[in-house]
Amino acid sequence: MFELKPIRKEAVPNALKKAELYRLLNEPAQAESICYDILEVDPKNQQALITLLLALTDQFDRGLPVTRPQELLPRLHGEYEQAYYAGIIYERKAWAQLNGELPGGGFVAYELLREAMFWYERAEAVRPPDNDDAMLRWNACVRTITARRLEARLEEKPILTSE
Repeated sequence: MFELKPIRKEAVPNALKKAELYRLLNEPAQAESICYDILEVDPKNQQALITLLLALTDQFDRGLPVTRPQELLPRLHGEYEQAYYAGIIYERKAWAQLNGELPGGGFVAYELLREAMFWYERAEAVRPPDNDDAMLRWNACVRTITARRLEARLEEKPILTSE
């Protein structure tokens, strides 16, 4: 029906700025669209992949599944980036659960935050010497768990019957 118009490779830097601006304006769908246009002409553009991943996670509160941003992780170049942004995905999904105030959401948020912390620890192990971002995010997860008094779901014990 309609054919998308490709952008020029020379326009990528300005398009990246626009995508980041739309994220700041809380219009992640616009940022997402721009990133797809950038990736059509520059499929390995790391900044576009990261901005796309973040724009997708900005939409978790609208029911976007975790799998969409996770599909981008293998396209990120470094082991640090893959682990760090895996943590970001789980942390943001946890916040969507907390903000959604669904029954049992606190238990789900706790599990998601623990998963984020796992990935931040992996990122910390391979981080560049001047980058403590994974530790900052890990600490934020701990503070969220503590402040919200989040806990793991208790395992249900089978009911014993005597016959």
